[in-house]
Amino acid sequence: MAVESRMVALGQSVPDFSLMSVRGDHVSLDDYVGAPALLVAFLCNHCPYVRHVEAKLGSVLAGLPDLAVVGVCSNDVEAYPDDSPPKLLEQVHRAAWNFPYLVDESQDVARAFGAACTPDFFLYDADRRLAYRGAFDESTPGNRKPVTGDLLAVAARRVLAGEAVSEPQRASMGCSIKWKRGHEPTR
Repeated sequence: MAVESRMVALGQSVPDFSLMSVRGDHVSLDDYVGAPALLVAFLCNHCPYVRHVEAKLGSVLAGLPDLAVVGVCSNDVEAYPDDSPPKLLEQVHRAAWNFPYLVDESQDVARAFGAACTPDFFLYDADRRLAYRGAFDESTPGNRKPVTGDLLAVAARRVLAGEAVSEPQRASMGCSIKWKRGHEPTR
C-alpha cells in the first residue's frame, strides 16, 4: 500500500542507532561524528518505489562525497523475504550503492525516526538537526516524470553548504514499512 512520509518536524535531533549492516559490520550514529551532514534513508528491496529510484540514488549520492549516508531496511523479513539481508546485499550490488545498508530487525529505529514508507529520506545538518525530510524527486512509478533525485540533491548541497532548506518540502511516497504484528507505530 502506498503511503506518504509523516513529514516529522524539522529541527529534531537525529535519533541514536546502532545496527548491523548487510555486510556484517556494526554501524552506529557515533561512526558519523564530524561528518558535515548525514542522510538516513529508509529503503527496501521489494518496493517498486525504491526500485524506481535505486540506480539514480546511487549516482546522486556518488556525486555528494562529503555527505555521510546510511540506508536502513526495517521491514518484517518473515512476511517479506525479498527484504532479507542476502537480498538487500544483491540490491546494493545492483544499484551500485556505496553506503552501509543496515537491518533494523526490531523496527525500533524506524519508529524513532518516524519513518513511514520506503523510500523515506531524513537529512541532518552538522549539528544533527533534521534539515530535510521527504521525496527524492517528483517521480513515482508510472507518473512519467523523470527520475532525477533533484529534490534530495539540492537539499543535500544546501545542508553541506551550511544553508537552510526551504519549506514546503515534498513528502516522499512509497510502500508502507512492513511492520511486524504489534510493532506498528501508534502516532
